[in-house]
Amino acid sequence: MFNCSSEITEFYNKHARLAKAQVDDLAGYRAKNITRLEKGLEKNEDPIPTRHINQGSYAMRTINQHPDNDYDIDIGVIFNKDDLVGRQGADKTALSTRKMVLEAVKDERFNKEPELKKNCVRVFYNEGYHIDMPAYRESINQFGEKKIELASSDWIESDPEAVTKWFNQKVIDVSPDKTNGRQMRRVVRLLKFWAKSRKSWNMPSGFIISKLVSEKYCPIDGRDDESLYYTMDGIKNRLLLDKDVYHPILTSSKLSDGNETAIDEFLERLKTALDDLSILFEDECTNQGALKAWKKIFNHSYFSDKLKSLSTLKAAAGATVISKGEPSKPVKRKGEARFA
Repeated sequence: MFNCSSEITEFYNKHARLAKAQVDDLAGYRAKNITRLEKGLEKNEDPIPTRHINQGSYAMRTINQHPDNDYDIDIGVIFNKDDLVGRQGADKTALSTRKMVLEAVKDERFNKEPELKKNCVRVFYNEGYHIDMPAYRESINQFGEKKIELASSDWIESDPEAVTKWFNQKVIDVSPDKTNGRQMRRVVRLLKFWAKSRKSWNMPSGFIISKLVSEKYCPIDGRDDESLYYTMDGIKNRLLLDKDVYHPILTSSKLSDGNETAIDEFLERLKTALDDLSILFEDECTNQGALKAWKKIFNHSYFSDKLKSLSTLKAAAGATVISKGEPSKPVKRKGEARFA
């Protein structure tokens, strides 16, 4: 396979991975919303969460740069189940708990009001950021076992901390390196970047993509381009056999339920992408041909700029070859004969 590892690494570092300043910005938004939530709950005389947890791509460190700053920060809000009781002493419903969170985070300074979603409360910012705040209730059963339930259409079993732990440990266990976030995480980010490279595409969530990568990731030390290709190929073959995708922790739960159309499109796009990259395996493949193939995949100006630079270098090299065939003219400088 034609080696474009240096270009893919540079593309990842400059255009996929978040810069430290961006990470710091997201952390700042997270902190502000936790403070806003707790002050709002206290003002409304509602229960205060026992803790907050990072979850989703923010916790897994797989958030990519986005041209419109459309960053999703997930903050899990965990309440003690015994605290979530209504005025008559009955357990709060999942809906009433989400509404409680919604009322707490409302702020007259927002241009767009927070929204009640099926699995969370969403807070919007003008810069493009949005904060998702799923609410959970936590209890301990008679055997001393912890149980966490998400406030969705009803209370449903969940364990967001276990998901984060599963993913981060998987990255450590299977990646051949220890630098730059480790290779499996980089492959997840690159595949998620590709999945969002066209606004018209209907692709599955980052969580589903991360789960599929965890199943079919192909570690190749020093070659992120090659690892990405063979991981994509492995996922394609896996989906051709079985399109059901299961939760990594709640193994009886299907992530693919309700996402069948997106997964179908994901498979078809993978087939096309792999065909576009087939030139990388041809003996006569050139650097220019390889860059054109990756440009088609990621749909990003980085590869256009690389192609322009390559053309400029080739033109300069051609001019040098022509000039070597021309006779040199003697030029006198300070009494010495020199050649121009």
